[in-house]
Amino acid sequence: MKPLIAIVGPTAVGKTAVGILLAERIGGEIISVDSGAVYRGLDIGTAKPTPNERKRVPFHLVDVADPNEAFTASKFRELALQAIDAIHSRGKRVLLVGGTGLYLRVLLHGFSLAPPPSDPDLRAELMAQVHQLGAPALHQRLMEVDPHAGSRIHPNDAVRIVRALEVYQMTGVPLSQWQSRADTELPALKFGLTLPREQLYQRIDDRVDQMMAQGMLQEVQNLLQSGYNIALPALKGLGYRHLVAYLQGLVSLEEAIRLWKRDTRRFAKRQMTWFRKEPGIQWIEMNHSPEVIAPKLQTMIEE
Repeated sequence: MKPLIAIVGPTAVGKTAVGILLAERIGGEIISVDSGAVYRGLDIGTAKPTPNERKRVPFHLVDVADPNEAFTASKFRELALQAIDAIHSRGKRVLLVGGTGLYLRVLLHGFSLAPPPSDPDLRAELMAQVHQLGAPALHQRLMEVDPHAGSRIHPNDAVRIVRALEVYQMTGVPLSQWQSRADTELPALKFGLTLPREQLYQRIDDRVDQMMAQGMLQEVQNLLQSGYNIALPALKGLGYRHLVAYLQGLVSLEEAIRLWKRDTRRFAKRQMTWFRKEPGIQWIEMNHSPEVIAPKLQTMIEE
């Protein structure tokens, strides 16, 4: 089996454009590695490939769940492995394109590595539940999803209970299984796209403005009118939670957009921190257009 080809990096750096051009050059299909693009109806805010782009190259793991469905890293791995088999059966190369580092790690390495780092928002939410309901109540919840870990953690040990629940909610895999599952790792050539910080931040700001011009506010209104709860993880994503706050009257539209840009810049920084720890990534400066970068990657792949 030829190695998979991964194109990763921070949001707005140009991964999709490079991935499409490279896939066209080498006869590939793309598996989206994006935790937002899996949801139907979340189109503009997740920068999904457009219908025209999807005509050029087949995309997988886009629009595979409704916003009210639970979608975990474990589910992503299950569907991605099926897609990989199907792509290989057609004699095509597999490109993994996206910025969700946890999904990439779980797909390539299985669950033989250490569990993911903390999610500050999720941890704060779980700690709030501890204060409201008490640690034993969350311990009972842990016993239902991960009895092995629950049996080793005291019902009053709030910190360890929260960590175990956090890992399960982030990945769909019990903490006790993370180091006990020795999956075969998938071979991959990994390329990381990068830009100087100020250039990347400007691209982020410009893209937020473009998303607003494309109708992002209407997209959020449509989701709420469809009855989706604002507490759903899908609606906690960048842009969605900010515009929900505006629609609730909590902030002005100008302030919502400012916070959206700020939080996206912070998110890009966290992405780079994650990918810098991913072994084997070859970093490519996006100092030229995707039309220049794609042939460069093709040469590196074929060497």
